[in-house]
Amino acid sequence: MRMDRDEFIETVHRLCRPRNYLEIGVDRGFSLALSRTRSIGVDPDFRITVEVECPLKLVKLTSDEFFARPDALSWFPEGVVDLTLIDGLHLFEFGLRDFLNSEKISAPASVILIDDIFPRSVAEAARVRRTRDWTGDIYKLAAVLERYRQDLTVIPVDTSPTGILLVLDLDPGSTVLAAGYGEIVAEHAVTDTDSVPREVLHRVKAADPRRVLSAPLWQRLPAARAVGEPPGAARELRALLGTARFELSSPPDAPWPPRSA
Repeated sequence: MRMDRDEFIETVHRLCRPRNYLEIGVDRGFSLALSRTRSIGVDPDFRITVEVECPLKLVKLTSDEFFARPDALSWFPEGVVDLTLIDGLHLFEFGLRDFLNSEKISAPASVILIDDIFPRSVAEAARVRRTRDWTGDIYKLAAVLERYRQDLTVIPVDTSPTGILLVLDLDPGSTVLAAGYGEIVAEHAVTDTDSVPREVLHRVKAADPRRVLSAPLWQRLPAARAVGEPPGAARELRALLGTARFELSSPPDAPWPPRSA
């Protein structure tokens, strides 16, 4: 049975033992309720409907506005973020910007999770929302990070309902994505097409969340965090995926799947 995304996130909290937690896109607070550490929730229109049991600062701004604040991390005495969940506006360019801004305020041993990277249909992946459940084209982030940032460990995880991207071995000093942002967005934030890559829709390269959570790297994270070094996750986690990498388009002779209604 496929692991639920909340169970995966909750287990990451337990294994990672973050000193703090940043959530971009709070909505009703279901993910925020999984935190037991000092937390910041950012959302211009949050409407929390569940109990939250952590020291919490809620910021009613867009993520761009939050990251632009000079005192954005004043709530965290450590001055960096240990664990971040990106679940904001589900458009590629905003997701990419949230990632590069989150990495800047992370440490090498921090963890970033990106939600909703496996749409279940072409309609669900549309840039213009027309379904109740909507991932937008955030799924493109996996391939873009693999292509431009091979120094990162990027693991698509097969959680229910729409997957999570786990990103490790961060480099807060990297300027690659910021320097290429305009070019990357021009290439990938395009109008809707008739297809989503089949390996995305069918989760061909997705890792089993239970295997990911059982990896030895989680035991190394607190120590790596203490000395400011990356946990060295690449080798053991890439073994979960094999050597295949995500592609950004379907084979030209076989659009997949047919246009959704």
